[in-house]
Amino acid sequence: VQLQASGGGLVQAGDSLRLSCVASTRTFSNNAVGWFRQAPGKEREFVASISWNGGMPTYADSVKGRFTISRDNAKNTVYLQMNSLKPEDTAVYYCGAWLTSYRNSGSPRYWGQGTQVTVSS
Repeated sequence: VQLQASGGGLVQAGDSLRLSCVASTRTFSNNAVGWFRQAPGKEREFVASISWNGGMPTYADSVKGRFTISRDNAKNTVYLQMNSLKPEDTAVYYCGAWLTSYRNSGSPRYWGQGTQVTVSS
């Protein structure tokens, strides 16, 4: 499975962005998918995940109430709607797909290339 993340950009605090993660194969619809981010000098951290059928959305505390993960399996795409962006959301955002239908404690098996999100104050 190859994943292509897009939708990043430079925005101001309070603005919104929607990231997309498109998969190369229809079997993507069987996989749980997550978004992660990595800020300069920091480790990659979990942002949100969603199960194969769009259920069980899970969020990091830092983005709860502001970010929404969703998916359209007909388009092999998972989205991350990011509202009320803050400067601390600045990072490279990656999507990852697990081999399982529901997120597990391990890391995703497949990763996209990352898309830069920069939020100015």
